[in-house]
Amino acid sequence: MRVTSPAALAATETFGQHPDPTHVIAHLSDTHLLGDSLQYGVIHTTARLEEALERLAGVRPAPQAIVLTGDLADLGEPEAYARLRKVVEPVAANLGAELVWVIGNHDDRGAFSEALLGVRDEEPLDRVHDIAGLRIIALDTSVPGWHHGELRTSQLEWLGAELATPAPHGTILAMHHPPVPMPMDRIAELIELRDQPALAEVVAGTDVRAILAGHYHYSTFATFAGVPVSVASASCYTVGLARPDRLVAAVDADQAFTMTHVYPDTVVHTVVPIRQGPEVSGTPIEHLEALLALSPRERFELVSSKDSPLYR
Repeated sequence: MRVTSPAALAATETFGQHPDPTHVIAHLSDTHLLGDSLQYGVIHTTARLEEALERLAGVRPAPQAIVLTGDLADLGEPEAYARLRKVVEPVAANLGAELVWVIGNHDDRGAFSEALLGVRDEEPLDRVHDIAGLRIIALDTSVPGWHHGELRTSQLEWLGAELATPAPHGTILAMHHPPVPMPMDRIAELIELRDQPALAEVVAGTDVRAILAGHYHYSTFATFAGVPVSVASASCYTVGLARPDRLVAAVDADQAFTMTHVYPDTVVHTVVPIRQGPEVSGTPIEHLEALLALSPRERFELVSSKDSPLYR
């Protein structure tokens, strides 16, 4: 059967030595939606989220899950959660992606659970999602009335019991507070996830393949208990790094989300800026069909050889 869509063409052929990923996840964080106001009187957080989702809609292959790792509402307003669903759910439906809601320190546990989970609950909102054999566990690290993160002993015991049985494609933990150092923003150590060694004892040696988190408002990466950690930036504002004249700086720039591609032997995290910069060079997608008409060797030589007409 002939495939004519350029996007579909891209999904039919592997140009390198790795197979296609088994699972694709879109990781967004810190949307900080408001009921009827601007963040800091400047940032329209709903518009910023819509920009991110518009960019996400063009990603191929499309994600099977969209994970939002907390601080979804800035003030925990019911109106903000209603707006969040109105904006996000149609995009997820069009992409065929399951939504994974994770609570953060700015969220209100009662309003969050009632609006997004369908039942009002004041207890920790830990949930398990099965995405075609990939287990995603949403952990509630929020502490009502505080901005730092904690996990109760009962939560760790629950998590240990869940991880006792491996999932077919392994497990990804999604939480708001990342279990990683923050050398670029030391003041944020005051609101980090506390007692991280206790979580490490539960995670080490299990089938956890990656940890997704937010909270810091900038992208960063680390390992924890031998597991890779990916911290997504925010869609609202980001933390201005490398500014020695400021203790803390919120800037309206560099917003991004992260695409997570799961392979049988690795997990790849790619930061996708929400706002596209000006293109200075490129090739139209219409050229893809001609590229696919070549043999694998011809494609390799065309793109890799320095003598290729592409570079003349």
